[in-house]
Amino acid sequence: MKILNFIANELNTFIWGWFGIAILLGTGVIMTVLTKFFQISHFGHWIKQTVGSLFKKKALAHVRDKASISQFQALCTALAATVGTGNIAGVAGAIAVGGPGAVFWMWVSAFFGMMTNFSENVLGIYYRRKDSRGEWAGGAMYYLQDGLGSKKGFKVIGRVLAILFAVFAVVASFGIGNLAQANTIASNLNSQFGIPTWVVGLVLMTVAALVVIGGIKRIASVTEKLVPFMSVIYIAGAVVIFFMNIGMVGEIFAAIFKFAFTPAAIGGGAVGIAIKMGFKRGIFSNEAGLGSSVMVHSASNVKEPVRQGLWGIFEVFFDTMIICTLTAVVVLSSGVIDLSTGGLAAGFENLDSNTLVAEAFTMSFGSFGGWFVAIAVLFFAFSTTLGWSYYGARSWSYLFGEKSAIAYKIVFVGIIFVSCILKDVALPWNISDTFNGLMMIPNLIGVLSLSGLVMKITKNYVDRNIKHKNVEPMLSVFPEIEKAHAAELKNKD
Repeated sequence: MKILNFIANELNTFIWGWFGIAILLGTGVIMTVLTKFFQISHFGHWIKQTVGSLFKKKALAHVRDKASISQFQALCTALAATVGTGNIAGVAGAIAVGGPGAVFWMWVSAFFGMMTNFSENVLGIYYRRKDSRGEWAGGAMYYLQDGLGSKKGFKVIGRVLAILFAVFAVVASFGIGNLAQANTIASNLNSQFGIPTWVVGLVLMTVAALVVIGGIKRIASVTEKLVPFMSVIYIAGAVVIFFMNIGMVGEIFAAIFKFAFTPAAIGGGAVGIAIKMGFKRGIFSNEAGLGSSVMVHSASNVKEPVRQGLWGIFEVFFDTMIICTLTAVVVLSSGVIDLSTGGLAAGFENLDSNTLVAEAFTMSFGSFGGWFVAIAVLFFAFSTTLGWSYYGARSWSYLFGEKSAIAYKIVFVGIIFVSCILKDVALPWNISDTFNGLMMIPNLIGVLSLSGLVMKITKNYVDRNIKHKNVEPMLSVFPEIEKAHAAELKNKD
């Protein structure tokens, strides 16, 4: 464990140094500029087409085609993988180490990350294809292989980066999607209810096996029920605390902006640490730039690449701007953080990230607060495990073929038990951070190399659907899929 921690820490220092932050932020800025600040200039449009369509049968209805899932199911499965412990323990940990200023940099990463996630999903739909089982297969490995790889002299580079991404995604699925999630569930249930971690491990392993082995259809059918339920309950609890401490709102946001830029802030609030923790935990939470959620978004029944890209914008917005911000307000209004110094308040210095939020809720709700957080973590973290099991299986299938995916699923389910009984809490987070960063590098190379294509597809969509110009759609790199989808869109019109 010591050796693994040392390796993970060293890699984290390199990956999440200024180089990693620069390419992550730089990609978001570039895609924002190329799409003419789409997340702002077309704010009303993407809101209407995402959250505004949730009550329409077209978005919510299940699809009979075994090759795809509905747009709402794709969103819920993606949110299941993103809305997890990063929104609870991750936010608390970022504040504890980086000070209140880390929250500001989470917002920055999310603002530009919206267009990174948008671009990933546009490319995912554009380069997806059917696998041997007739299901849609998409992800960063495909637009690296067929997008970057199609450029003159880049065939081998594109293929190598695609393989590296898939390898990193498989390993990351055991970290961000398994170790960090299951360990957090077990430690919270043990501290709040006294349930032995091995019991938690057995139960989680059994339930996960029933869902994970069933594939994307079964995962989607579970997450479309679980995600709305857990999100509404958690948001309701956080909003109650927000109004209980409404008088502190000004002080809270003043501290966030103050410690985002004050180099001499006490308790880890220096600019460098605040930026690094804000970006690390922000990306751990919303996953924009990792190329992970592309895999499930590509399984959607949507025909328009940009249409699924809009859901990618909403995914980051909901995850970070809403859920993470509410968690930050709960923590900063509870008294566990000294807003005058930015560090942990006296008496709370020994709290770890897993129990910091529980203590914050307890300050407002009494003993019920700890129970509330333990249950929230259970739902959030377990849903993340389900989502990441699909990412890992899809990446594994790319490397070794669809028939071998069952072997990955068995190993993934088995490691859930190991994760629950693991004593070293730092290791899961270090592994998660490391492979998040490693996935980010080839994925962002792919996005940047195809940024011109994203700009063209986005302009094509705006011309047809917003400006109502009569131009041919850009739907797929494959002529046969392009032709079929164009015909379907024409018939609907």
